[in-house]
Amino acid sequence: MSALRMLYLALAVWGTIHPMYYFLGYMRAEGTGLGGLIDAWYVNWSTTGLTWDLTIAAITLTIWILAETFTRKNWSALIAIPATYCIGVSCGLPLYLFLRTRPVT
Repeated sequence: MSALRMLYLALAVWGTIHPMYYFLGYMRAEGTGLGGLIDAWYVNWSTTGLTWDLTIAAITLTIWILAETFTRKNWSALIAIPATYCIGVSCGLPLYLFLRTRPVT
């Protein structure tokens, strides 16, 4: 495996663990669960802007993944779509790049 692929994989792991640490910590501290976390994303203009920024990035990434998957027939790369929406762009993008850079058989 190339150094670049290992870097993508490391970033995908980091993009999973680091944000989840804060999300779970917030939900545990506030006791509000996922609904409370989502409400917190819209408490002010700054967090709302960041939420929309990441939403637009996730939609763009999804379109790119779908377009390339149907062109390259790299079906395993589709796993990056649920990773993007269930974990975040910080996981989905490097995961997709990791999967995209492997040899397709």
